Amino acid sequence: MPETLVKVDASFAAYNIHIGAGLLGRAGETLKSVLASKKLCVVTDAHVARHYLIPFMHALEAAGFTPAPPIILPAGEETKNFAQLQGIIDKCLSYKLDRKSALVALGGGVVGDITGFAASVILRGIPFVQVPTSLLAQVDSSVGGKTGINTAQGKNLVGAFYQPKAVLIDTDTLKTLPLRELKAGYAEILKYALIDSPDFFAWLQENGKKLLAGDAAALTYAIEFSCRAKAAIVAADEKEQKDIRALLNLGHTFGHALEALGGYDGRLLHGEAVGIGLKLAFAFSGEAGLCPAEDAGAVNAHLAQAGLMQEPPFEVSAGEMLARMKGDKKAKDGKMTFVLARGIGRSFVANGVDEGQVAEFLRRQYGA
Repeated sequence: MPETLVKVDASFAAYNIHIGAGLLGRAGETLKSVLASKKLCVVTDAHVARHYLIPFMHALEAAGFTPAPPIILPAGEETKNFAQLQGIIDKCLSYKLDRKSALVALGGGVVGDITGFAASVILRGIPFVQVPTSLLAQVDSSVGGKTGINTAQGKNLVGAFYQPKAVLIDTDTLKTLPLRELKAGYAEILKYALIDSPDFFAWLQENGKKLLAGDAAALTYAIEFSCRAKAAIVAADEKEQKDIRALLNLGHTFGHALEALGGYDGRLLHGEAVGIGLKLAFAFSGEAGLCPAEDAGAVNAHLAQAGLMQEPPFEVSAGEMLARMKGDKKAKDGKMTFVLARGIGRSFVANGVDEGQVAEFLRRQYGA
């Protein structure tokens, strides 16, 4: 089966994103040219393990790798915590991994984030590989080297920029993905269109339903487009030192606050929160006179047509939202930073947004 390569030009080393069907079965052969050691450890979660762990391990062994016993984490956002991170580190050290040994993240964004963070600190940094199995991870979290865990204060507040050696995206893994998870990933795909690609938004208007119905060609095109878009942004601003990579946070300041208020308990997936965040970012931009009302309306209508969640499945208040948003890691000197829009495909980073204006907007959305 043919595969597509997307190159990511990170500062320390470039790497490839491999996109195609059946890549899990060829993973061992692909990784032979990437990893210097045959010793590695696979980290996954209980849900993904049931579907893919055994054949994936067989593929690695057939290529001559000597995997340590796999580390199987509980599924869900709550897994991204210090205790689970400590467990991964302890097991890897007990397996006597060395600095050439690799960690392989087989799973969604949670597995990829915590595994990458563990790899960044074990022996002051060992290689790792991303093998994302959810749509959201394939189009976003597996690419670009952001790793981390959540804390009681918010999402991804502890972590590191640490690039993988490779990303293997097997589109066949999406065949077992529930529709809810596909929709969560779709929100991140839509984000790329809204940042700077109005033509891609038009494509999604025409093909979004096919994508969510599992059409292989539509999914593959959207994944490749998203990976190329993110790779270009990462190459331009790997560690978010300019107002370039920050554009990838469109919808996330609102979304992360909602996730934190939900306690990461599964009622609100990350992608669902991002979808609501996109709606709020465009609504706020429209009310502030930055974005044409018809563009904000088009985004809202598209989210509804795609069947994405419109409101959080729990009660929130403006005060709670504001408190969480002020603690967002993008805040500078105590002032909030947002990604807002002048229209579809015309997003920009807005530093020092007036807190009173945000508070009033949130009160209209959620009450005091």
